[in-house]
Amino acid sequence: MNQYDFYAHKPSEKYHKSDIWFLVSVLLLWGLGMFTIFVCSQGYAARFFNNDSFYFVKRQLVCSVAGIVLFMAFLLLDMETIKKLVIYMVLITLVLCVLTFIKPLSIEKNGARRWIRLPFNFTFQPSELVKFALVLYLASYFDKLSEDISGEKDVLPCVGIFLLMVLLVLLQKDFSTSVFLTCVGILMFFVAGAKLKWVIPFLFIAIPVVIIMVASETYRLERIIGFLKPSENIQGINYQATASKAAISAGGFWGSGIGRGLSKLNSIPEVQADYIFAGWTEAMGYVGVVAYLGLLFLFAWRGYKAAFSCPDRFAAYGCFGCVSVIVVQSVVNLMVVCGLLPSTGIPLPFFSVGGSSIIITLGMCGFILNASRCQDKNADYEQFEDISVDSLTVI
Repeated sequence: MNQYDFYAHKPSEKYHKSDIWFLVSVLLLWGLGMFTIFVCSQGYAARFFNNDSFYFVKRQLVCSVAGIVLFMAFLLLDMETIKKLVIYMVLITLVLCVLTFIKPLSIEKNGARRWIRLPFNFTFQPSELVKFALVLYLASYFDKLSEDISGEKDVLPCVGIFLLMVLLVLLQKDFSTSVFLTCVGILMFFVAGAKLKWVIPFLFIAIPVVIIMVASETYRLERIIGFLKPSENIQGINYQATASKAAISAGGFWGSGIGRGLSKLNSIPEVQADYIFAGWTEAMGYVGVVAYLGLLFLFAWRGYKAAFSCPDRFAAYGCFGCVSVIVVQSVVNLMVVCGLLPSTGIPLPFFSVGGSSIIITLGMCGFILNASRCQDKNADYEQFEDISVDSLTVI
């Protein structure tokens, strides 16, 4: 901890007002996300869901309500209560991940079983919950340690749970998410004070494993080859990426406008999912891109500010992890849409259609906002430090 400017050195017992600017960024990102789904998903929904143009909009709204409930829960619960609930959250997450391997309870899409069946034709993707549970687990574990992680005995106990979560996601054939989780976990270890010498041996093992995993599946290898040769196989593996770039180019500076001129969207398969930012860019142009990046910067700035100034160690680590999950995931998605990374299947938080994603994203935002309210128990008394005893009048 002493390597970083974290304030978390004593428990938090008092709260002040929530960070209003962080809340504004969350509301605006969610609102723009719903608006973009409304603009981009109507054509696809009408073709495949009995002419119901608002199919995805309605489902995203329903899941957003569930996300708001989770948001309020993590906002209003005190940090000590959340800390006690982390172990149960981890156990539930592990159970849900195992359920994806039981055929009657799960759904297979494109050869992968990542979703659990729910009533009313809804599904849940446990790998989204893993992102939140892993962050809170590591935050809880680091909170129990001294101010610095100084040796193997500090690192090894939590590595087992960490790797188990990543492995369960990998077995669901969600390679991109498992790599993403690994990167977020390593980042949290660094912030907690882990020394580089503990991570280097892990990287020597992880890098060859990643190469083997990529080579073991044909579609993964094709994505890498397609990324390295973007001008080839345009009607095949590079079709979605090529169509995305065409939509972005069509947006120009001001965009094609809302409700008209979005012809390029029809050429992007399932544009409402991972490539939805291409739809936003075509509609709103360069101005829309700048507006989104400005909101994402505001979200990251206020979120990291809350993490690095929070006096509660658990809240500080958890806040940092949650902000990192959302921000890094957003940046990765944008790079994929722009052709700077191979296709990953990682959604754009707040924007991509997906009930599991919006529910967990809003839950993490509730936790971040809760962390922004934490205040040092002695903060209320700082103003009295310079008052001498002699100046007080006894009545």
